Amino acid sequence: MTHALLANAPFAAVVDTNTQNVAGFGDTPFWMYLIKVLGVFVFLVVMTLFSIVFERKVVGRMQNRIGPNRVGPWGILQSLADGVKLAFKEEIIPLLADKPVYFLAPILSAVPAFVAFAVIPFGPQVSIAGHHTMLQLTDLPVGVLLVFACSSLGVYGIVLSGWASGSTYPLLGGLRSAAQMISYEVAMGLSIASVFIWSETMSTSGIVAAQDRRWLVGPLIVPFAVYCIAIVGETNRAPFDLPEAESELVGGFHTEYSSFKFAMFFLAEYINMVTVSALATTLFLGGWHAPWPIHELWHGANSGWWPIIWFVIKVVAIIFVFVWLRGTLPRMRYDQFMHLGWKVLIPINLVWIMLLATVHVLQKSEHWKGWEPWVYIVLPTLLVLALIWAITRDAAGRRKAVRLAEEEETELRLGQTFPTPPLNLVVPKSPKEMAASRARASLPRSGSSSKGVR
Repeated sequence: MTHALLANAPFAAVVDTNTQNVAGFGDTPFWMYLIKVLGVFVFLVVMTLFSIVFERKVVGRMQNRIGPNRVGPWGILQSLADGVKLAFKEEIIPLLADKPVYFLAPILSAVPAFVAFAVIPFGPQVSIAGHHTMLQLTDLPVGVLLVFACSSLGVYGIVLSGWASGSTYPLLGGLRSAAQMISYEVAMGLSIASVFIWSETMSTSGIVAAQDRRWLVGPLIVPFAVYCIAIVGETNRAPFDLPEAESELVGGFHTEYSSFKFAMFFLAEYINMVTVSALATTLFLGGWHAPWPIHELWHGANSGWWPIIWFVIKVVAIIFVFVWLRGTLPRMRYDQFMHLGWKVLIPINLVWIMLLATVHVLQKSEHWKGWEPWVYIVLPTLLVLALIWAITRDAAGRRKAVRLAEEEETELRLGQTFPTPPLNLVVPKSPKEMAASRARASLPRSGSSSKGVR
């Protein structure tokens, strides 16, 4: 009965493919899972070491300097040297720290970052020692929700580290991070909801399979843009690195951490950056599928082990955008940051989901041919006009606010602009009064003559 209903459903092919993929993981031997776990762990550690050197090199080039060039050829082993240094540094624990929570917080930040990568597909089915298996640790019907769950657990480590340090500044950094991650997780979740509606599945392998012919970044360009902004805020990266605002909070939530525990926070940040980049590749950029010119000219580009190369290239390209933002944009104010998340990104996503769901329902109706011109011509035109009106209104409001601020500053600098008489003003006498005064002064005094007679 269930298979008959699925066969009549418009998305039966996607559901059947997901069912086969998820079921295929049950036949994988145990030693294969160990190899995959080791492979994912090594990939994340290597990508973390690469991302640190890559960031320092790119920012150095942007700032017209060399960057790390001492340790290893071209300085590529600098991040490894930093990791060894942190592991052997002396550990200092504050006297007022809550010891159990203080030790647990870095683990809560680092472990979910590794677990979230379990459902990311690296490639199609390959053969390893005679066993056919997917280049993916595991697959779930709700695999994307696992990534959300792990990213939500990461905020506990940040908040608890700020609270357990026994200091005010780490606590402020932890609270900022909690508000920031909650705000931008909502926007990120709404962006991915558009992917669910379009591909009709929550499985990561199913979403990649739905992008075999066309990547979702084209039809879902607005959710993709919102997702890119949200993951920058989610990973506490510049210009949204408010939990680590050195000029305001000394060092953020990890101020009182040192040695290997600080290295775990550092590792969690970069692994989260790799994870959200891999998720963006999976959801919007075709996953492990080769780019357009390559898969058209070379039919074997999407088979075997080659898809791992396309996947890694896409992830590195997104990491480059992270580094680019860090090297160019200044840090935002906290009120600007929260305004962007709650009043701009979330409303845009809600409107887009409503429109996408409407189009999705109309496509399955009998009157789709009559609605098609409205959907593809009139609706985008109205959206563009609404966007132009909103941008114009915002710009006019900003100009008015700047003008009022300049007028207030001018009044404070120059004083009031209307004329006012001074408090010690002396009014000159009229000519008639001055002549009368001179006449009175020239008359002899009566007392002086009497004194002379005596």
